[in-house]
Amino acid sequence: MMVYMKRRTLILGACGLSAMAATGWFAWRESSRKAPGANRAASAAPGAKPLLNPDALLEAKLPDMDGREVPFKKYLGKPLVVNFWATWCAPCVEEMPALNEMAQSMPDIQFVGIGIDTADKMREFVAKIPVSYPLLVAGHGGIALLRELGNATGGLPFTVMLDANGSMIDTILGQVQPADLQDRIRALVVKSKT
Repeated sequence: MMVYMKRRTLILGACGLSAMAATGWFAWRESSRKAPGANRAASAAPGAKPLLNPDALLEAKLPDMDGREVPFKKYLGKPLVVNFWATWCAPCVEEMPALNEMAQSMPDIQFVGIGIDTADKMREFVAKIPVSYPLLVAGHGGIALLRELGNATGGLPFTVMLDANGSMIDTILGQVQPADLQDRIRALVVKSKT
């Protein structure tokens, strides 16, 4: 009788764990499919006004991957595309080659990547997937900077477009679509010239 109860308990336990795992996987898969669209719409709770302090970025001094502190204002003078990313963020990693290609084909636009990660992880990443534009390290403390730029959820990837003087023109929360980003960059260039 005791052996039967142990076997029954093990079988029920295994079935329960399997059901929980399957439910978790299904929920993750469904939320992942909807994430890019949802990320673009996510900013704050309905009716809440997100904190917006674009000067936080302009006043920032962040280290590059070699530890040298770089004042962000150094990049002013050209329209800017600033991409917040992390090596552990799958959509971030997926969009990096497209961003790098755009940076190389658009010399009149300054691209800058800000890693919400460690310099070591970022160096490992660029050893595998080269990035030609400057990468700065904000670490996990960079989430506060995201929030000051209007990203109330602190989600990644997050792309900010600024004119040559540092005024915020546009943002994208979620993975960029290359054609959409190119259209937004064209609008950024037009606004920078006016």
